[in-house]
Amino acid sequence: MGGAGNAGSGSEADPIITRLANEDKVRWYRKPNLRYLYFLLFPTCMGIELTSGFDSQMINALQIVPSWISYFGDPQGPLKGIIAAAYSLGAILSLPFIGVVNDKFGRRWSIMGGSIIMVIGALIQGFSVNAGMYVVARLILGFLPESPRWLVQQDRVEEAFDVLVKYHGEGDRESEFVKAEFAQIQATISIELEHSKRSWADLIATAGMRRRMLISCMLGLFTQWSGNTLISYYLGDLLAMIGKSDSIFKQQINVANSCWQLVCGTFVAFLVTKFKRRHMYLACTISLLFVYISWTISMERAIAGKESGNPNNAANVATIFWIFAYSPCYNIGYNALTYTYLVELWPFAERSRGIAFFQLFGRLAGFFTTFVNPIGLKNVSWRYLISYCCFLAFEITFVYFIFPETFGRTLEELAFLFEDKALADEAVHAVEKVVVHHEEPPIGKGTSGGNVTTSEVGKEV
Repeated sequence: MGGAGNAGSGSEADPIITRLANEDKVRWYRKPNLRYLYFLLFPTCMGIELTSGFDSQMINALQIVPSWISYFGDPQGPLKGIIAAAYSLGAILSLPFIGVVNDKFGRRWSIMGGSIIMVIGALIQGFSVNAGMYVVARLILGFLPESPRWLVQQDRVEEAFDVLVKYHGEGDRESEFVKAEFAQIQATISIELEHSKRSWADLIATAGMRRRMLISCMLGLFTQWSGNTLISYYLGDLLAMIGKSDSIFKQQINVANSCWQLVCGTFVAFLVTKFKRRHMYLACTISLLFVYISWTISMERAIAGKESGNPNNAANVATIFWIFAYSPCYNIGYNALTYTYLVELWPFAERSRGIAFFQLFGRLAGFFTTFVNPIGLKNVSWRYLISYCCFLAFEITFVYFIFPETFGRTLEELAFLFEDKALADEAVHAVEKVVVHHEEPPIGKGTSGGNVTTSEVGKEV
Protein backbone atom coordinates (compact mmCIF):
# COMPACT_ATOMS: atom_id res chain seq x y z
CA MET A 1 0.00 0.00 0.00
CA GLY A 2 2.99 2.32 0.27
CA GLY A 3 2.54 5.15 -2.22
CA ALA A 4 -1.10 4.35 -2.87
CA GLY A 5 -2.92 7.64 -3.32
CA ASN A 6 -3.45 10.54 -0.97
CA ALA A 7 -4.79 9.95 2.50
CA GLY A 8 -8.28 11.11 3.11
CA SER A 9 -8.80 12.50 -0.38
CA GLY A 10 -11.90 10.53 -1.29
CA SER A 11 -15.29 9.55 0.04
CA GLU A 12 -16.46 6.11 1.05
CA ALA A 13 -16.83 3.38 -1.59
CA ASP A 14 -20.18 1.75 -2.29
CA PRO A 15 -20.60 -1.01 0.38
CA ILE A 16 -22.09 -3.69 -1.90
CA ILE A 17 -20.94 -6.68 0.16
CA THR A 18 -22.20 -5.09 3.37
CA ARG A 19 -25.62 -4.63 1.79
CA LEU A 20 -25.71 -8.23 0.61
CA ALA A 21 -24.75 -9.44 4.09
CA ASN A 22 -27.47 -7.30 5.70
CA GLU A 23 -30.05 -8.74 3.31
CA ASP A 24 -29.32 -12.24 4.62
CA LYS A 25 -31.84 -12.70 7.43
CA VAL A 26 -30.70 -16.21 8.43
CA ARG A 27 -28.88 -15.97 11.77
CA TRP A 28 -25.41 -17.45 12.08
CA TYR A 29 -26.48 -20.17 14.51
CA ARG A 30 -28.85 -21.56 11.88
CA LYS A 31 -25.96 -22.12 9.46
CA PRO A 32 -24.14 -25.37 10.34
CA ASN A 33 -20.81 -24.55 8.67
CA LEU A 34 -20.64 -20.99 10.02
CA ARG A 35 -21.65 -22.23 13.45
CA TYR A 36 -18.85 -24.80 13.25
CA LEU A 37 -16.35 -22.10 12.23
CA TYR A 38 -17.29 -19.94 15.21
CA PHE A 39 -16.88 -22.97 17.46
CA LEU A 40 -13.34 -23.42 16.14
CA LEU A 41 -12.52 -19.74 16.51
CA PHE A 42 -13.58 -19.66 20.16
CA PRO A 43 -10.46 -21.37 21.60
CA THR A 44 -8.29 -19.25 19.30
CA CYS A 45 -9.77 -16.01 20.61
CA MET A 46 -9.77 -17.29 24.18
CA GLY A 47 -6.10 -18.16 23.82
CA ILE A 48 -5.25 -14.48 23.30
CA GLU A 49 -6.67 -13.60 26.70
CA LEU A 50 -5.57 -16.80 28.44
CA THR A 51 -1.90 -16.34 27.58
CA SER A 52 -1.66 -12.78 28.89
CA GLY A 53 -4.44 -12.88 31.47
CA PHE A 54 -3.10 -16.08 33.05
CA ASP A 55 0.25 -14.42 33.61
CA SER A 56 -1.13 -11.30 35.29
CA GLN A 57 -3.56 -13.27 37.45
CA MET A 58 -0.83 -15.68 38.58
CA ILE A 59 1.54 -12.86 39.50
CA ASN A 60 -1.23 -10.92 41.21
CA ALA A 61 -2.34 -13.95 43.22
CA LEU A 62 1.15 -15.15 44.13
CA GLN A 63 2.21 -11.77 45.49
CA ILE A 64 -0.60 -12.08 48.04
CA VAL A 65 0.43 -15.56 49.26
CA PRO A 66 2.55 -15.36 52.45
CA SER A 67 4.73 -18.32 51.44
CA TRP A 68 5.63 -16.63 48.13
CA ILE A 69 6.44 -13.37 49.92
CA SER A 70 8.61 -15.20 52.42
CA TYR A 71 10.41 -17.34 49.83
CA PHE A 72 11.38 -14.35 47.66
CA GLY A 73 12.24 -12.12 50.60
CA ASP A 74 9.25 -9.78 50.27
CA PRO A 75 10.43 -8.00 47.09
CA GLN A 76 9.60 -4.31 46.86
CA GLY A 77 10.10 -1.41 44.46
CA PRO A 78 12.17 -2.11 41.32
CA LEU A 79 12.65 -5.82 42.10
CA LYS A 80 8.93 -6.35 42.46
CA GLY A 81 8.37 -4.40 39.28
CA ILE A 82 10.80 -6.42 37.16
CA ILE A 83 9.33 -9.72 38.37
CA ALA A 84 5.93 -8.69 37.02
CA ALA A 85 7.19 -6.84 33.93
CA ALA A 86 9.54 -9.54 32.59
CA TYR A 87 6.69 -11.19 30.62
CA SER A 88 6.19 -8.08 28.46
CA LEU A 89 9.91 -7.69 27.90
CA GLY A 90 10.18 -11.23 26.57
CA ALA A 91 7.19 -10.78 24.27
CA ILE A 92 8.88 -7.82 22.55
CA LEU A 93 11.62 -10.10 21.19
CA SER A 94 9.20 -11.88 18.85
CA LEU A 95 7.67 -8.79 17.24
CA PRO A 96 10.20 -8.27 14.39
CA PHE A 97 9.31 -11.73 13.04
CA ILE A 98 5.52 -11.38 13.04
CA GLY A 99 5.15 -9.94 9.56
CA VAL A 100 7.52 -12.40 7.92
CA VAL A 101 6.06 -15.46 9.65
CA ASN A 102 2.43 -14.52 8.95
CA ASP A 103 3.06 -13.72 5.30
CA LYS A 104 5.18 -16.79 4.61
CA PHE A 105 3.46 -19.51 6.63
CA GLY A 106 -0.09 -18.21 7.00
CA ARG A 107 -2.33 -17.75 10.01
CA ARG A 108 -2.78 -21.41 11.01
CA TRP A 109 0.91 -22.20 11.32
CA SER A 110 1.61 -18.88 13.04
CA ILE A 111 -0.92 -19.80 15.72
CA MET A 112 0.62 -23.25 16.05
CA GLY A 113 4.19 -21.94 16.30
CA GLY A 114 3.27 -19.33 18.88
CA SER A 115 1.38 -21.91 20.94
CA ILE A 116 4.36 -24.29 20.96
CA ILE A 117 6.69 -21.53 22.14
CA MET A 118 4.28 -20.58 24.93
CA VAL A 119 4.02 -24.20 26.03
CA ILE A 120 7.81 -24.45 26.24
CA GLY A 121 7.91 -21.30 28.36
CA ALA A 122 5.12 -22.59 30.57
CA LEU A 123 6.93 -25.91 31.09
CA ILE A 124 10.06 -24.07 32.16
CA GLN A 125 8.13 -21.84 34.58
CA GLY A 126 6.07 -24.64 36.05
CA PHE A 127 5.87 -28.18 34.67
CA SER A 128 2.62 -28.91 32.77
CA VAL A 129 0.86 -25.73 33.95
CA ASN A 130 -0.19 -24.82 30.44
CA ALA A 131 0.14 -28.18 28.67
CA GLY A 132 -3.53 -28.04 27.72
CA MET A 133 -2.70 -25.16 25.40
CA TYR A 134 -0.73 -27.54 23.18
CA VAL A 135 -3.72 -29.85 22.85
CA VAL A 136 -5.94 -26.91 21.92
CA ALA A 137 -3.37 -25.69 19.41
CA ARG A 138 -3.27 -29.12 17.74
CA LEU A 139 -7.05 -29.19 17.54
CA ILE A 140 -7.09 -25.73 15.99
CA LEU A 141 -4.45 -26.71 13.43
CA GLY A 142 -6.44 -29.77 12.28
CA PHE A 143 -9.79 -28.02 11.86
CA LEU A 144 -9.28 -24.25 11.65
CA PRO A 145 -9.30 -23.17 7.97
CA GLU A 146 -6.61 -20.95 6.54
CA SER A 147 -7.44 -17.30 5.89
CA PRO A 148 -8.92 -16.98 2.38
CA ARG A 149 -7.15 -13.62 2.00
CA TRP A 150 -3.79 -15.21 2.68
CA LEU A 151 -4.61 -17.99 0.23
CA VAL A 152 -5.46 -15.41 -2.44
CA GLN A 153 -2.19 -13.63 -1.73
CA GLN A 154 -0.37 -16.94 -2.28
CA ASP A 155 -2.23 -17.52 -5.60
CA ARG A 156 -4.06 -20.48 -4.05
CA VAL A 157 -7.35 -19.10 -5.31
CA GLU A 158 -9.18 -22.41 -5.59
CA GLU A 159 -8.59 -23.13 -1.91
CA ALA A 160 -9.65 -19.59 -0.99
CA PHE A 161 -12.88 -19.92 -2.95
CA ASP A 162 -13.56 -23.32 -1.35
CA VAL A 163 -13.19 -21.83 2.15
CA LEU A 164 -15.65 -19.05 1.35
CA VAL A 165 -18.10 -21.51 -0.23
CA LYS A 166 -18.00 -23.78 2.81
CA TYR A 167 -18.32 -21.20 5.58
CA HIS A 168 -20.02 -18.20 3.95
CA GLY A 169 -22.10 -20.04 1.36
CA GLU A 170 -22.97 -23.20 3.31
CA GLY A 171 -21.63 -25.29 0.41
CA ASP A 172 -23.47 -23.39 -2.35
CA ARG A 173 -20.91 -22.73 -5.10
CA GLU A 174 -23.43 -20.53 -6.94
CA SER A 175 -23.96 -18.20 -3.97
CA GLU A 176 -24.04 -14.61 -5.21
CA PHE A 177 -22.65 -13.38 -1.93
CA VAL A 178 -19.66 -15.73 -2.06
CA LYS A 179 -18.83 -14.85 -5.66
CA ALA A 180 -19.08 -11.13 -4.91
CA GLU A 181 -17.03 -11.46 -1.75
CA PHE A 182 -14.37 -13.48 -3.56
CA ALA A 183 -14.18 -10.92 -6.37
CA GLN A 184 -13.85 -8.11 -3.84
CA ILE A 185 -11.11 -9.87 -1.86
CA GLN A 186 -9.16 -10.68 -5.01
CA ALA A 187 -9.44 -7.21 -6.51
CA THR A 188 -8.59 -5.42 -3.25
CA ILE A 189 -5.55 -7.54 -2.43
CA SER A 190 -4.30 -7.21 -6.01
CA ILE A 191 -4.57 -3.40 -5.82
CA GLU A 192 -2.92 -3.33 -2.39
CA LEU A 193 0.06 -5.41 -3.47
CA GLU A 194 0.52 -3.41 -6.67
CA HIS A 195 1.19 -0.36 -4.51
CA SER A 196 3.12 -2.16 -1.78
CA LYS A 197 6.77 -3.09 -1.47
CA ARG A 198 5.76 -5.47 1.33
CA SER A 199 8.35 -4.00 3.66
CA TRP A 200 8.35 -2.17 6.97
CA ALA A 201 8.94 1.08 5.07
CA ASP A 202 5.39 0.84 3.66
CA LEU A 203 4.03 1.66 7.09
CA ILE A 204 5.23 5.26 6.84
CA ALA A 205 5.21 5.71 3.04
CA THR A 206 2.01 7.77 2.79
CA ALA A 207 -0.01 10.13 4.97
CA GLY A 208 -2.71 7.46 5.31
CA MET A 209 -0.23 4.83 6.43
CA ARG A 210 1.38 7.21 8.90
CA ARG A 211 -2.01 7.92 10.43
CA ARG A 212 -2.66 4.18 10.76
CA MET A 213 0.73 3.83 12.43
CA LEU A 214 0.04 6.67 14.84
CA ILE A 215 -3.34 5.22 15.83
CA SER A 216 -1.93 1.70 16.24
CA CYS A 217 1.01 2.82 18.36
CA MET A 218 -1.12 5.02 20.58
CA LEU A 219 -3.76 2.29 20.92
CA GLY A 220 -0.99 -0.01 22.12
CA LEU A 221 -0.10 2.56 24.77
CA PHE A 222 -3.74 3.08 25.72
CA THR A 223 -4.42 -0.62 26.32
CA GLN A 224 -1.60 -0.81 28.89
CA TRP A 225 -1.31 2.76 30.18
CA SER A 226 -4.89 3.29 31.28
CA GLY A 227 -4.34 2.01 34.81
CA ASN A 228 -5.15 -1.65 34.15
CA THR A 229 -1.70 -2.98 35.08
CA LEU A 230 -2.06 -1.36 38.49
CA ILE A 231 -5.06 -3.57 39.27
CA SER A 232 -3.86 -6.64 37.34
CA TYR A 233 -0.49 -6.90 39.07
CA TYR A 234 -0.69 -4.95 42.34
CA LEU A 235 -4.18 -5.41 43.73
CA GLY A 236 -2.70 -6.73 46.97
CA ASP A 237 -0.61 -3.59 47.43
CA LEU A 238 -3.60 -1.34 46.74
CA LEU A 239 -5.67 -3.13 49.36
CA ALA A 240 -2.83 -3.00 51.87
CA MET A 241 -2.58 0.77 51.40
CA ILE A 242 -6.14 1.19 52.75
CA GLY A 243 -5.55 -1.15 55.68
CA LYS A 244 -6.80 -4.42 54.13
CA SER A 245 -3.72 -6.55 54.78
CA ASP A 246 -5.33 -9.91 55.52
CA SER A 247 -4.15 -12.45 52.94
CA ILE A 248 -7.49 -14.32 52.79
CA PHE A 249 -9.41 -11.08 52.22
CA LYS A 250 -7.03 -10.09 49.42
CA GLN A 251 -7.45 -13.47 47.74
CA GLN A 252 -11.23 -13.21 47.98
CA ILE A 253 -11.22 -9.77 46.36
CA ASN A 254 -8.79 -10.99 43.68
CA VAL A 255 -10.96 -14.00 42.78
CA ALA A 256 -14.15 -11.93 42.86
CA ASN A 257 -12.58 -9.30 40.60
CA SER A 258 -11.40 -11.98 38.15
CA CYS A 259 -14.90 -13.45 37.92
CA TRP A 260 -16.34 -9.97 37.50
CA GLN A 261 -13.89 -9.28 34.66
CA LEU A 262 -15.07 -12.44 32.91
CA VAL A 263 -18.69 -11.32 33.15
CA CYS A 264 -17.87 -7.81 31.93
CA GLY A 265 -15.64 -8.97 29.10
CA THR A 266 -18.22 -11.47 27.83
CA PHE A 267 -21.10 -9.02 27.96
CA VAL A 268 -19.24 -6.16 26.31
CA ALA A 269 -17.96 -8.43 23.52
CA PHE A 270 -21.53 -8.73 22.24
CA LEU A 271 -21.76 -4.94 21.95
CA VAL A 272 -19.03 -4.75 19.30
CA THR A 273 -21.53 -5.50 16.52
CA LYS A 274 -24.10 -3.04 17.87
CA PHE A 275 -22.33 0.28 18.37
CA LYS A 276 -19.97 2.46 16.36
CA ARG A 277 -16.27 2.20 17.15
CA ARG A 278 -15.70 5.86 18.00
CA HIS A 279 -18.70 5.87 20.32
CA MET A 280 -17.38 2.83 22.19
CA TYR A 281 -13.86 4.21 22.51
CA LEU A 282 -15.14 7.57 23.73
CA ALA A 283 -17.47 5.86 26.21
CA CYS A 284 -14.51 3.75 27.38
CA THR A 285 -12.04 6.59 27.90
CA ILE A 286 -14.51 9.03 29.45
CA SER A 287 -15.84 6.44 31.90
CA LEU A 288 -12.29 5.35 32.80
CA LEU A 289 -11.33 8.92 33.59
CA PHE A 290 -14.41 9.29 35.79
CA VAL A 291 -13.58 6.05 37.62
CA TYR A 292 -9.95 7.03 38.17
CA ILE A 293 -10.80 10.51 39.48
CA SER A 294 -13.34 9.01 41.88
CA TRP A 295 -10.92 6.26 42.89
CA THR A 296 -8.14 8.79 43.56
CA ILE A 297 -10.41 10.78 45.86
CA SER A 298 -11.63 7.73 47.80
CA MET A 299 -8.09 6.36 48.01
CA GLU A 300 -6.82 9.61 49.53
CA ARG A 301 -9.61 9.59 52.14
CA ALA A 302 -9.05 5.91 52.95
CA ILE A 303 -5.29 6.34 53.41
CA ALA A 304 -5.79 9.47 55.48
CA GLY A 305 -8.14 7.55 57.75
CA LYS A 306 -5.67 4.71 58.12
CA GLU A 307 -2.76 7.03 58.93
CA SER A 308 -4.82 8.95 61.50
CA GLY A 309 -5.78 5.77 63.31
CA ASN A 310 -9.45 6.23 62.50
CA PRO A 311 -10.22 3.97 59.52
CA ASN A 312 -12.65 5.53 57.06
CA ASN A 313 -14.84 2.52 56.25
CA ALA A 314 -16.93 4.42 53.74
CA ALA A 315 -13.80 5.43 51.80
CA ASN A 316 -12.50 1.84 51.98
CA VAL A 317 -15.71 0.49 50.49
CA ALA A 318 -15.72 3.21 47.85
CA THR A 319 -12.14 2.37 46.87
CA ILE A 320 -12.97 -1.29 46.38
CA PHE A 321 -16.12 -0.31 44.47
CA TRP A 322 -14.14 1.82 42.00
CA ILE A 323 -11.63 -0.99 41.51
CA PHE A 324 -14.53 -3.22 40.44
CA ALA A 325 -16.12 -0.42 38.41
CA TYR A 326 -12.94 -0.18 36.35
CA SER A 327 -13.46 -3.50 34.54
CA PRO A 328 -16.67 -2.78 32.57
CA CYS A 329 -15.35 0.64 31.56
CA TYR A 330 -12.03 -0.79 30.32
CA ASN A 331 -13.70 -3.64 28.43
CA ILE A 332 -15.89 -1.28 26.41
CA GLY A 333 -12.91 -0.24 24.29
CA TYR A 334 -9.70 -1.99 25.22
CA ASN A 335 -10.64 -5.66 25.11
CA ALA A 336 -12.65 -7.33 22.31
CA LEU A 337 -12.94 -4.14 20.26
CA THR A 338 -9.21 -3.47 20.01
CA TYR A 339 -8.19 -6.24 17.60
CA THR A 340 -11.43 -5.82 15.65
CA TYR A 341 -10.59 -2.16 15.14
CA LEU A 342 -6.98 -2.85 14.17
CA VAL A 343 -7.99 -5.44 11.58
CA GLU A 344 -10.48 -2.95 10.13
CA LEU A 345 -7.92 -0.16 10.17
CA TRP A 346 -5.11 -1.90 8.28
CA PRO A 347 -5.27 -3.20 4.69
CA PHE A 348 -4.34 -6.87 4.29
CA ALA A 349 -0.89 -6.30 2.77
CA GLU A 350 0.34 -4.40 5.84
CA ARG A 351 -1.94 -5.77 8.53
CA SER A 352 0.47 -8.12 10.32
CA ARG A 353 3.24 -5.49 10.38
CA GLY A 354 0.86 -2.79 11.55
CA ILE A 355 -0.47 -4.92 14.37
CA ALA A 356 3.12 -5.81 15.29
CA PHE A 357 3.72 -2.12 16.06
CA PHE A 358 0.57 -2.07 18.17
CA GLN A 359 1.99 -5.02 20.08
CA LEU A 360 5.39 -3.35 20.38
CA PHE A 361 4.00 -0.19 21.96
CA GLY A 362 1.58 -2.21 24.06
CA ARG A 363 4.35 -4.43 25.41
CA LEU A 364 6.67 -1.48 26.03
CA ALA A 365 3.91 0.35 27.87
CA GLY A 366 3.04 -2.80 29.80
CA PHE A 367 6.67 -3.29 30.80
CA PHE A 368 7.12 0.33 31.84
CA THR A 369 3.92 0.69 33.85
CA THR A 370 4.25 -2.72 35.50
CA PHE A 371 7.83 -1.91 36.49
CA VAL A 372 7.09 1.63 37.68
CA ASN A 373 3.79 0.98 39.50
CA PRO A 374 5.25 -0.39 42.77
CA ILE A 375 7.87 2.38 42.80
CA GLY A 376 5.22 5.06 42.34
CA LEU A 377 2.90 3.61 44.99
CA LYS A 378 5.76 3.35 47.47
CA ASN A 379 7.10 6.87 46.92
CA VAL A 380 4.00 9.04 46.39
CA SER A 381 1.18 6.78 47.59
CA TRP A 382 -2.31 7.72 46.28
CA ARG A 383 -0.90 10.65 44.31
CA TYR A 384 0.48 8.16 41.79
CA LEU A 385 -3.08 7.62 40.53
CA ILE A 386 -3.17 11.23 39.33
CA SER A 387 -0.69 10.33 36.57
CA TYR A 388 -3.25 7.93 35.12
CA CYS A 389 -5.98 10.57 35.36
CA CYS A 390 -3.84 12.89 33.24
CA PHE A 391 -3.08 10.23 30.62
CA LEU A 392 -6.74 9.21 30.39
CA ALA A 393 -7.66 12.83 29.68
CA PHE A 394 -5.15 12.75 26.82
CA GLU A 395 -6.71 9.51 25.53
CA ILE A 396 -10.14 11.15 25.28
CA THR A 397 -8.72 14.00 23.22
CA PHE A 398 -6.76 11.68 20.93
CA VAL A 399 -9.70 9.37 20.28
CA TYR A 400 -12.03 12.28 19.53
CA PHE A 401 -9.77 13.98 17.00
CA ILE A 402 -7.80 11.08 15.44
CA PHE A 403 -9.78 7.82 15.50
CA PRO A 404 -11.76 7.20 12.26
CA GLU A 405 -15.09 5.36 12.18
CA THR A 406 -14.91 1.85 10.69
CA PHE A 407 -18.23 0.36 11.80
CA GLY A 408 -20.50 -1.46 9.35
CA ARG A 409 -18.04 -2.14 6.51
CA THR A 410 -16.17 -5.20 5.30
CA LEU A 411 -12.38 -5.32 5.48
CA GLU A 412 -12.10 -4.76 1.73
CA GLU A 413 -14.43 -1.79 1.87
CA LEU A 414 -12.13 -0.27 4.52
CA ALA A 415 -8.85 -1.12 2.79
CA PHE A 416 -8.53 2.36 1.25
CA LEU A 417 -9.99 4.30 4.18
CA PHE A 418 -7.38 7.07 3.96
CA GLU A 419 -6.49 6.70 0.28
CA ASP A 420 -7.79 7.93 -3.07
CA LYS A 421 -11.40 6.94 -3.76
CA ALA A 422 -10.35 5.71 -7.20
CA LEU A 423 -8.63 2.74 -5.60
CA ALA A 424 -11.75 1.79 -3.66
CA ASP A 425 -13.91 2.24 -6.78
CA GLU A 426 -11.67 -0.16 -8.69
CA ALA A 427 -12.48 -2.91 -6.17
CA VAL A 428 -16.18 -1.99 -6.25
CA HIS A 429 -16.28 -2.40 -10.04
CA ALA A 430 -15.07 -5.99 -9.67
CA VAL A 431 -17.99 -6.70 -7.33
CA GLU A 432 -20.50 -4.93 -9.60
CA LYS A 433 -19.56 -7.24 -12.46
CA VAL A 434 -20.68 -10.17 -10.34
CA VAL A 435 -23.74 -8.65 -8.67
CA VAL A 436 -25.11 -6.45 -11.44
CA HIS A 437 -23.86 -8.09 -14.63
CA HIS A 438 -23.76 -11.66 -13.23
CA GLU A 439 -20.25 -12.29 -14.51
CA GLU A 440 -18.07 -14.96 -12.97
CA PRO A 441 -15.30 -13.35 -10.86
CA PRO A 442 -12.01 -13.50 -12.83
CA ILE A 443 -8.86 -14.93 -11.32
CA GLY A 444 -7.00 -11.74 -12.23
CA LYS A 445 -3.40 -10.91 -11.58
CA GLY A 446 -1.41 -13.25 -9.35
CA THR A 447 -1.16 -11.38 -6.09
CA SER A 448 2.27 -12.67 -5.21
CA GLY A 449 3.78 -11.54 -8.48
CA GLY A 450 2.57 -14.28 -10.81
CA ASN A 451 1.32 -13.95 -14.37
CA VAL A 452 -2.11 -12.75 -15.43
CA THR A 453 -4.65 -15.49 -16.16
CA THR A 454 -8.15 -15.27 -17.58
CA SER A 455 -9.72 -18.43 -16.16
CA GLU A 456 -13.02 -18.13 -14.38
CA VAL A 457 -13.58 -19.24 -10.82
CA GLY A 458 -16.23 -21.71 -11.89
CA LYS A 459 -13.69 -23.47 -14.12
CA GLU A 460 -10.77 -23.21 -11.75
CA VAL A 461 -12.53 -24.67 -8.72
